[in-house]
Amino acid sequence: MISKLPKWVLIGSGVLAFIAGIINAVGFLGYHRQGITHLTGTTTLLGIAVASQNFPGIFHLVAFIGSFLAGAVLSGFIVQDSTLNLNRRYGVALVVESLLLFAAIPLLHRDNFSGDCLASAACGLQNAMASTFSGAVIRTTHVSGIFTDLGIFIGHWMRGLPVDFRRLRLWFVLIATFGAGGTVGALLFARLNYNTLYLPAVLTGLTGLSYGVYRKYHPSLP
Repeated sequence: MISKLPKWVLIGSGVLAFIAGIINAVGFLGYHRQGITHLTGTTTLLGIAVASQNFPGIFHLVAFIGSFLAGAVLSGFIVQDSTLNLNRRYGVALVVESLLLFAAIPLLHRDNFSGDCLASAACGLQNAMASTFSGAVIRTTHVSGIFTDLGIFIGHWMRGLPVDFRRLRLWFVLIATFGAGGTVGALLFARLNYNTLYLPAVLTGLTGLSYGVYRKYHPSLP
């Protein structure tokens, strides 16, 4: 339950949503004008490419989707557990995400398609990791589900049903930080182009390392 998640999960989820907001802004402002952190629009574009028999586009989109899936697979391989458990594997997953983003930057500068794939894999890894430790309740790379949950919450509240206000706080944190990341990403992209991704790459790496330090000095926490 969200109401039982420790404070470090709330803080960490906000940081990851901020990072995802930056990455997605870069995707929309970059060469291919495409979202990176989720696959809803990408899957629709794939359907359009199939209908128009745009075979290069089909290849690009299938590879992009496959990279996101590969990142999720990698997260499952690293984290393994489906329940919240304070251990170093989350930190390892975050460091791997950081490395993927660092590797994507020089490729994106050369308009190399592999850069898009590496960035997509990084986001797939992050989203899978957050879903794993929250039972698919926390999403840090997209906000559609969060707004859906918020609508359900408001509907329950209007009917006088019991609601969990801790969840409301979490949703507002994720929405606000994802939006703030988009703003920061757009401002930095105007000056730094794809070098903007160095910020989420560094933040992700530092978050992973900080998690490892936190785990070291709090070994008895759940």
